[in-house]
Amino acid sequence: MSGFVEKPEPLQVPGLVHLHTGKVRDLYQNEEGDLVMVASDRISAYDWVLPTEIPDKGRVLTQLSLWWFERLEDLVPNHVISTELPAGAPEDWAGRTLVCKSLRMIPVECVARGYLTGSGLTEYDDSRTVCGLALPEGLSDGSELPAPIFTPATKAAVGDHDENVSYEVVARQVGADVAAQLRQTTLAVYGRARDIARERGIILADTKFEFGFDGDRLIIADEVLTPDSSRFWPAATWEPGHAQPSYDKQYVRDWLTSPASGWSRKSEQPPPALPPEIVAATRAKYLEAYELLTRTTWQ
Repeated sequence: MSGFVEKPEPLQVPGLVHLHTGKVRDLYQNEEGDLVMVASDRISAYDWVLPTEIPDKGRVLTQLSLWWFERLEDLVPNHVISTELPAGAPEDWAGRTLVCKSLRMIPVECVARGYLTGSGLTEYDDSRTVCGLALPEGLSDGSELPAPIFTPATKAAVGDHDENVSYEVVARQVGADVAAQLRQTTLAVYGRARDIARERGIILADTKFEFGFDGDRLIIADEVLTPDSSRFWPAATWEPGHAQPSYDKQYVRDWLTSPASGWSRKSEQPPPALPPEIVAATRAKYLEAYELLTRTTWQ
């Protein structure tokens, strides 16, 4: 059992129809049929959405995605129509709300990996492959791969794991032409982002994208290249052979699995509230990633 500790009641806004509450985002539709995506300050770990929020997290994810969208426009168009608040929306939605095109979404998590870690490392240790792609001997946690690889996953419901699949499975699911387009676009975007991040002292180890179609145009959607959807590591301390420090929710994961939390991942009990010092440290990591990447000070 997993999911939300306590699923929030959706806010009712005149002129908007609530469609879905996800781990982080609430999705609405306006009267024109466009989607209104609101990034909350919720945080998830180990397939649970926690009862404690991280202040400013939703704004960081939204503003960082917008920053990246600008730098990727020549590679792939994005779904953003406007950042203006819908009439009647609460002031708290400012900076965390996007009005977006309603797309025909592709049910595949498009993952690009340039370094070996996470579920990729687990598969590699078992079979020397990741999503069926053969990799050389001698790699370890944090190793740079000979070249970036496309390692897709099937999208899971809240509380379930995404499942890594082979390229061939994706091709059967969405068609050979679309699969090839997904792979090419995913690796092109990863390559661009990896180079930009590297200039700023950050390693982009891996990341995931979501795509949809607007007519016959492939569009990148949801969030892009944030600490929620990517592994960012400080380049100065990178050293293969062990887990790397990262700009994300590692403080949350580490506390939850420590004796201090009193919680076990193996239990069916929901996780406890986060202590203030873990909230503050996690917020600081999100802001640090934003400021290093954009080279601006968080406002």
